[in-house]
Amino acid sequence: MKKEFRGSSWRMGDAFWRVIEPLLPKYAAANRGGRPRADRRTTMNGIFYVLRTGVQWKALPREYGSGSTVHRYFQEWTQLGVFGKAWRAMLKRYDQRKHIGWNWQSVDGSTTKSPLGGEKNREKPDRSR
Repeated sequence: MKKEFRGSSWRMGDAFWRVIEPLLPKYAAANRGGRPRADRRTTMNGIFYVLRTGVQWKALPREYGSGSTVHRYFQEWTQLGVFGKAWRAMLKRYDQRKHIGWNWQSVDGSTTKSPLGGEKNREKPDRSR
């Protein structure tokens, strides 16, 4: 069994990073000085840490950078569709290696009645309960 994608549950392995990195925007260095951009890999690891553990952004361990900075990148990358592109790239890679049986897939299936029994704004019956 290959372990090339192994890291911890929120730290990317090198092979996973090689798939994710090209999907992230490239940032030019600021020509007027100021604070340098956050490291993209460390930031992505911070995002995975929050998503995996459920910790609040402000409680993110400092090894990943400022919680507000990591959250700002998360919002930007979500808007740019980075996570959807990463999902598709990894799914395609998995399919090439393991051959997903697409004819057996189901998005969601439900065969039971809705527990609340209908629409919220439906007509009320004339009789009292």
